[in-house]
Amino acid sequence: MNALAAETSPYLQQHADNPVQWYPWNPEALALARDSGKPILLSIGYSACHWCHVMAHESFEDPTTAEVMNRLYVNIKVDREERPDLDRIYQNAFQLLNQRAGGWPLTVFLTPDDHVPFFAGTYFPPEPRHGMPSFRDVLEQVAAFYHQNRDEISAQNERLLDALASFNPRPTQAARLDAAPLDQARQQLGAHYDRQYGGFGGAPKFPHPNNLERLLRHWAMTRDAGQADDAALEMVTNTLQAMAAGGIYDQLGGGFCRYAVDEHWSIPHFEKMLYDNGPLLHLYAAAWAATGTGLFRRIAEETGEWVLREMTSSDGGFWSTLDADSEDEEGRFYVWTPDEVRALLDADEYAVAARLWGLDQPANFEGKWHLRVMIAPADLARELKRSPEDVLRLRESARRKLFAARERRVHPGRDEKILTAWNGLMIRGLASAGRLLGREDFIDAAARAVDFIRDHLYRDGRLVAGIKDGRVNPNRYLDDHVFLIDGLLELLQARFRPADLQLAIELADTVLADFQDELAGGFFFTPADHESLILRPKPIADDAIPAGNGIAARVLLRLGHLLGETRYLEAAEATLHCAWSHLEQYASLHGALLDALEESLHHPEIVVLRGDPTELPAWQTKLAHPWQPRRLVLAIPVDAPELPSLLAQRPAPATGVTAWICRGTACEAPVRKLADL
Repeated sequence: MNALAAETSPYLQQHADNPVQWYPWNPEALALARDSGKPILLSIGYSACHWCHVMAHESFEDPTTAEVMNRLYVNIKVDREERPDLDRIYQNAFQLLNQRAGGWPLTVFLTPDDHVPFFAGTYFPPEPRHGMPSFRDVLEQVAAFYHQNRDEISAQNERLLDALASFNPRPTQAARLDAAPLDQARQQLGAHYDRQYGGFGGAPKFPHPNNLERLLRHWAMTRDAGQADDAALEMVTNTLQAMAAGGIYDQLGGGFCRYAVDEHWSIPHFEKMLYDNGPLLHLYAAAWAATGTGLFRRIAEETGEWVLREMTSSDGGFWSTLDADSEDEEGRFYVWTPDEVRALLDADEYAVAARLWGLDQPANFEGKWHLRVMIAPADLARELKRSPEDVLRLRESARRKLFAARERRVHPGRDEKILTAWNGLMIRGLASAGRLLGREDFIDAAARAVDFIRDHLYRDGRLVAGIKDGRVNPNRYLDDHVFLIDGLLELLQARFRPADLQLAIELADTVLADFQDELAGGFFFTPADHESLILRPKPIADDAIPAGNGIAARVLLRLGHLLGETRYLEAAEATLHCAWSHLEQYASLHGALLDALEESLHHPEIVVLRGDPTELPAWQTKLAHPWQPRRLVLAIPVDAPELPSLLAQRPAPATGVTAWICRGTACEAPVRKLADL
């Protein structure tokens, strides 16, 4: 057993019995590398990662490979979900060293004294194949190169550090903010849109909810200006329909897998990540509110129900991931044979299920069938000469039976870390869907998650990154704070609780105090008191999750206008100025920042409702439709205590409801009749 057994991460614990002498990233391991002169082999992955499991079985469990690793390196294993700072830095280093995007498992070789990478890869096979060298050959050759070429490596490291620093936006002269990046992003996304299958680019195909929400917001902005960009809306709706029909969506249990290996969404990598499903839940609910398309409502509801059923702890926090594998096979939990399905359904149900989900087509995943929608229910109804209602009834009864049978299988492993940032994304998704769809159970779940974080992860005014088995991860990151503020603002619209507003204010003040770059603008990913690393990142571009600087700017703008707090508004504007040159160069990589830019140019509409709690819901419902992404509505009951000063200046009426409507710093006269709203 190595040094990983006592770690909280399930991913690290999976490697505790490896013959590799693994260490976690800690001062002791770094000191051992420095004192021994051995380079560091840094391996970064996560528990739901299929290829991480493959490399572990092939190499890390192999005594011969382990002997080479132990002899030549100090081996450090990192869970990218617990240490997103390390993952962000070394993924960027991989990109610079290899001129392409990285991934997981990430395999990086570092110099022992300064932890700068001099060689990086991802998965390596145990034997040479597909043009890749064997992992053992890589180990021997990299170690030999390190010991024989110190001067060359030192010079390369200096260049790499300079290049890494370029990922952070450089200070520029204050620019005049305008809408040009918004229009540029629309054109760039249109140029990369896959008109045949939806989404952006080819295989592998990711959902990219940030891009889709940007297009949906762009459509809403043009709609309100009387020149609706229906082509932008069509890109969103076509993609959402294609994903909902594809195998990337769990047709039986709800929820989305991380990405599809093909361009038409049929076969996923089967892991399910909380951080994908929170934004997608919000997006499908918003798309339903914008278009009224029933499919989008169903997918949002099924995804939310999956979260409540399979990803929610008894204490209310949300777990992180479900593995791709079960019983050592990728996708085994999800796939079927026609005979298995036929044995579970009656003849009418099977006739619908087989045609609908492709069981009458050739096998599509390693000799078995992964379900995806092959024909629209309305077309199937005509084909089978049944009513559409009958087909939908048979589909639902077949789905229930197959789901019940699947529940008896061995389930994929679940990583039960509760990560603050990812919980913030899901709180926003559930609160948004709950408000738009009228699902009180979704709002209840979002509120319970906030209470869990407040009780377990917010200590002495400090918000920490996560918890597992009662042990907290004491690190603090920008995303933890701003994603949670974003979730709180959405929850406050669904159900006003004064303590949630107070928490949002406290977190915003912490963001300014601990993360802000007061000289150049924007926010660092780590606080000032964080461990010193080779770079203090300032993320502005979206990746699998939205960029923390973009979310920070948007939530600070909203809080600033809501509370009349100029410090928040100034920090948000400084963030946009800091990132401006990047927005001008390639706008579509910065969806979260573009949302903030939009709300800086077109101030959010803040509506405060005060009055009788029995009458407030009718006003909330009226304000929720049509979908208005820049509208923030707080329905504050007459007896709400301890309101911030600006809200307290909007007194509740003796009877009925009063609405205060403000845009930026301009407010209209109070509205006291729903008909006048």
